[in-house]
Amino acid sequence: MIRLKIPATTANLGPGFDTLGLAVNLWNEVEITPAERFSITVKGEGAGVLPQDGSNLIVQAAQQVFNRVAKKLPALHFGCTNRIPLGAGLGSSSAAVLGGLLAANALLEEPFSAAEILKMAVEVEGHPDNAAPALAGGLVSSMIADGQIITRRLAVKALCLTVALPDFAFPTRQARALLPQKIARADAIYNLSRAVLIVEALRSGDLELLGQAMDDRLHQPYRLPLVPGAQAAMDAMKAAGAAAVALSGAGPSLVAFSGAHDGQVGAAALHAFQAAGLNARVFYLKISRKGAQTLVR
Repeated sequence: MIRLKIPATTANLGPGFDTLGLAVNLWNEVEITPAERFSITVKGEGAGVLPQDGSNLIVQAAQQVFNRVAKKLPALHFGCTNRIPLGAGLGSSSAAVLGGLLAANALLEEPFSAAEILKMAVEVEGHPDNAAPALAGGLVSSMIADGQIITRRLAVKALCLTVALPDFAFPTRQARALLPQKIARADAIYNLSRAVLIVEALRSGDLELLGQAMDDRLHQPYRLPLVPGAQAAMDAMKAAGAAAVALSGAGPSLVAFSGAHDGQVGAAALHAFQAAGLNARVFYLKISRKGAQTLVR
């Protein structure tokens, strides 16, 4: 039996579009056991929605690893306990992909390194900003150079995160299609200067700097207006005491950063989304310094 835990992630962190990601303490679990024939069960988030056949992303990822060594995926039971909401901007697809890749690698007695597993995940995801922190834990900066995935795990203070998830379908593919093909030089400079300071603010725990730097001109201006109540919720969370607020990944979730958890921040977001006609859920999270874990073999 193989049991894995994979954390949720929040990516972009304002100006760090497609480069910065942070692991948080909300975990999906996958348990793989030998079986007479293939089967899969899904509990929690996505139950009754996610496919329970070979088209499930976890199974496809596992098959990808076996294909690399020219072997057939054996008959297995995949038991999935999901706590990461689907399509929320919290890295649910990265968690699924890594779950399958790591499970298969363990079944094969780990022929592939962590760097190779990450590269496989990025081949599916298209960018490393969720997969890299989900694998390594903590705050991770990443880039792709000549096909090579280069990552660094960065120092980060133990801040508290409030995530507000509205009941609004906003697929990542749709969210990416909204973005312009070209950007102004001033917007590039705007984001570059803030991304560097975001890293320093997270390293030092400087909440004032975090609030000053967590703004963006590359993706949020195009995405926020399409999520009813998102801008109002962002403003309300700041007014309620959050140091900084941004879209989590492509959204529709908002992630707010504070020195300590404060229910007023979450309540403010709920009220703003309700005023726009949407129900919402709030998650009170912390940064996870641990990435994906293989617990039992």
